[in-house]
This record gives sequence, structure tokens and C-alpha cells, in this order.
Amino acid sequence: MNRQRLQGFTLLEVLIALAVLALAMGAVIKAASDYTSNQSYLRDRTLAMWVARNVLVEYQVKGEWLSVGERKGTREMGNQEWRWLARISQTEEAELRRLDVEVYPLDSDDDENPLSVLSGFLLQPEV
Repeated sequence: MNRQRLQGFTLLEVLIALAVLALAMGAVIKAASDYTSNQSYLRDRTLAMWVARNVLVEYQVKGEWLSVGERKGTREMGNQEWRWLARISQTEEAELRRLDVEVYPLDSDDDENPLSVLSGFLLQPEV
């Protein structure tokens, strides 16, 4: 007698295949989630850098001789509100001041980790 061999997968093989598929899908979902959060972070860093550049250039274009100290403000960029802190310090050159601009999200209480820091210099205007 010839025995017919059954074709197909056993229940165990199907369960193993489903387990491997579930693990692979979990990894894909995790990677997509990481990508999305990373994109959001990079968008915020880019906008914060633009805010810092705008503040620095605004002070440079005004041509004011700023006193040493700190200045604060807010700025809207990319449909978000940002707060910035500008630290003005004296350099070794008497006619040159250093300006460090730090930018934070408006709703952030973290003053230790700005999203952007930009440094520049202001030249004393000629009178």
C-alpha cells in the first residue's frame, strides 16, 4: 500500500512562524516610534537654532553697544513660542563683546539644557 503524504504545515510550524513574525513586527514598530520622536527632536533643535541666529543677528544689526549682563525674551518660530537668554560678556578686547544666546521651549522649566546655544560677537560702534 502506498501511503499518501500529507502536504502542508503542522500546527507547531505555524505557531513558530507567527512568533517570529510578532517579534519582527515589534522591532519595526519600535524603529518607527524612535524615528518619529527623533524627527520631532531635530525639528525643535532646528527651530531653536533659527531663533538663536535671529536674536544674535538682530543685536548685531542694531549696532547698539550692550552693557555686560543678561537679556531675556520670547520669540515665535514655526508656530511655537520660544524663550531665549542672551548673556553679554566683555572680551579681552575693549571694543568687542561676546554674546551667548541660549534657546528653550517656552513651556520648559529645564534651564540646564537649552535646545540651542549660539555665540557671536558685537563690535563697539564708531561714534
